[in-house]
Amino acid sequence: MATTFKTLTSADIVSAKTLLNEAVPMTGTIVSGTYNGNQTATENNIKNYSHGMFQSVYDYPYLSSSANHIFDLTVGYSNKSTFSSSANAQNSKKINIYNQMAQVLAGFDHTGSVREFDRDGDFSTGAKIQECIFINFARLLTKDEIKKGSFTMSLATGGLPEDVHGLHAGRKTISDYSGSTQYKVNSPAGEYGILYSGSGDATAGTGVGLVYYQAGIAVITGSVFSGSISAHGLGQTTNFGIRNSDGAAFGTGSFNEVLTGSNISSSCDGFRNRISNISFDNTTELNSTIYFCRAHHNDFNYSSNPTYLSGSKIVVKNNNKSKPPVSYVTTVGLYAADNELLAVAKVSEPLKKSPSNELTLRVRLDY
Repeated sequence: MATTFKTLTSADIVSAKTLLNEAVPMTGTIVSGTYNGNQTATENNIKNYSHGMFQSVYDYPYLSSSANHIFDLTVGYSNKSTFSSSANAQNSKKINIYNQMAQVLAGFDHTGSVREFDRDGDFSTGAKIQECIFINFARLLTKDEIKKGSFTMSLATGGLPEDVHGLHAGRKTISDYSGSTQYKVNSPAGEYGILYSGSGDATAGTGVGLVYYQAGIAVITGSVFSGSISAHGLGQTTNFGIRNSDGAAFGTGSFNEVLTGSNISSSCDGFRNRISNISFDNTTELNSTIYFCRAHHNDFNYSSNPTYLSGSKIVVKNNNKSKPPVSYVTTVGLYAADNELLAVAKVSEPLKKSPSNELTLRVRLDY
């Protein structure tokens, strides 16, 4: 326990923030169903729930103790969408999902109504995203946020489901190409970027989705699957379904037909089986407080260690009265205002301290 204390002033304390990034790749072999050796309607690393409003994707069978939650997947549409109809499967749930995600990520307008997702982030003008696929990434992967400009997703937007990794399946790469410099801040959930398809054309109104960096959520427009896609030169129109274990068609049809005619879990199955790859860099925000502990020439030249004295004489002076006092610094203690010890820092080797030298020890606390 120290017997002499030195007060740290504001000039001795500095705050700092460091952003640590880590690459997070997710291959389609896990997400799209080939984890089990084939594309099946049910996979043991995919968990569906009785409420049927979303499904969870794991990197291992979800009953395994080694399984890690990767993301949750669901679909929904606005009640203003032409898709909205009481005849649709789980119509009210799909509308509720859209509204829930929109009020959290897009907020409310001046009338108190839930805003619809906007294609270019300008709520006053521009096309809206009314039919959506929502990917809610686990905090285990995104940490504090997704790094801006790092999100990339490759997926097949047409052709046969088993062509997800082929060149003839309308394969597209979706990314927040301009996210590092042109991200938006008008969301109650934090910053977000526009997702673009192709070579990075960031023309206003051409976005195919949104990625919310702090929330760790990607919103993909259903229109990315619209149109006719040629598969193997056969002129086959868009087929959004998947294949089961015996190769028979399961949930086939256009995205419009699947979204309106199938339940949420089946729609999620169809989307998963078209994912080839997802990758992004996560961000961990490391906050630090740095304390500059200064021992001037006339400070801490004596030790409170009981072995420092022997018979009222300083042991390290070897009874030589002409030698100046000397001590060896091994530990720095940070104390509260009432002198209660809060933190301890150790030096790698003892540092000699005498009236002829000064020490400045830099102590960093991370949190």
